[in-house]
Amino acid sequence: MAASEPLIRDISDTARWVAIYRADESDRKDALFHDPLARRLAGTRGEEIARGMRDANRNSWAFVSRTVAFDEFILAEVARGVDVVVNLAAGFDTRPYRLALPSNLLWIEVDLPRLVAAKREQLVDEKPACIVERIETDLADAAARRDLFAKIGARGRDVLVVTEGLLVYLSEEEVAALARDLAAVPTIRHWVIDLASPGLLRILQKGFGQKLKDAGAPLRFGPEAGTAFFAPHGWKAKSVASSLKTGARIRRLPFFLRLIALLPESPTPGKRPWSGICLLERT
Repeated sequence: MAASEPLIRDISDTARWVAIYRADESDRKDALFHDPLARRLAGTRGEEIARGMRDANRNSWAFVSRTVAFDEFILAEVARGVDVVVNLAAGFDTRPYRLALPSNLLWIEVDLPRLVAAKREQLVDEKPACIVERIETDLADAAARRDLFAKIGARGRDVLVVTEGLLVYLSEEEVAALARDLAAVPTIRHWVIDLASPGLLRILQKGFGQKLKDAGAPLRFGPEAGTAFFAPHGWKAKSVASSLKTGARIRRLPFFLRLIALLPESPTPGKRPWSGICLLERT
């Protein structure tokens, strides 16, 4: 990394950064998942970013907890009968290569052209467990997004959408528009998201949030209403997995957080002290 170059240049760099946490977990003797492709995809750039994100590194458990919870929700939905999974802003996620998925499942990844091209190049010789397609689309383009969702919706009877690490970068208006566009497609029935509480959002903004803001990717979404935010836009919470409780269950929390995890949480889904991974269903 050039001396004059910022630690994170743009939002695409965050894909390399978070891949390091999956790689580090995979290297543990007691690894909760194995992502042998993560370090390759992160590259030296990802290693450099991770070394510079000290605030985030102290809470690397949260990235592991998020990965585990998403894995569990996705596998449960596939077992239920989902025939198409759509990963929006997929980054360097490699679930089609590391999860036990049915060979006839269609997995569609959507991201910016530069990320899609890099991933295709790195994984050209790798064989996924299911059918994988990658689509280059800027999800900020509302017209292109709606056209894409309509086409994807026509390819399955029970479509699951996944947005891991995406919504926090959007404004409330942008998340509401995305929710409405997804809800408008009848075959898109479920949506897995990660949702920060307002308190957590403030903590993140004060920590490593400035580096992301300087890269044009400020952390913005942590609605006061929790999952109820999505109700006017066609979605309701079906299940919520607390990141903190998940971290305690998988034994990745530091000691002081293990004590906090023993405390009861808000009964309102999504209004957690930290964050939650949420399975939404279309109303």
